[in-house]
Amino acid sequence: MDSKIEQEIQEKGLVAPRVTLDDIEAVIVSEHYFTAAEAVYSQRFMRGDKTPGVEPDAPLDLLTFCILVLRNGFTVTGESACASPENFDAELGRKIARQNAFGKIWPLLGYELRTRLSWAERD
Repeated sequence: MDSKIEQEIQEKGLVAPRVTLDDIEAVIVSEHYFTAAEAVYSQRFMRGDKTPGVEPDAPLDLLTFCILVLRNGFTVTGESACASPENFDAELGRKIARQNAFGKIWPLLGYELRTRLSWAERD
């Protein structure tokens, strides 16, 4: 959800319990970024393969991952892949990957909220 929609919700006075952007940010305790190439390098290093000149395929440099660790220990992932190497921008790739991971938290918190509301309705 973007800030325009959030503003519209507030302007319409929709005040029932709901998941907000702040709610999502509040459950994120850490975030981690890497490219697929970095993962391959790391895997090779961990295996002890230090063969010089062995490099992953260039396309792996264009695939960025974001891992968001949530307060309860659950993790969500997002990714960003660039079709044209000339357009690759590491910072933009991380932003897109984070946005994709962030979007996966929304339904999780929505489910959690709906469960709490349903229990309250039973009382």
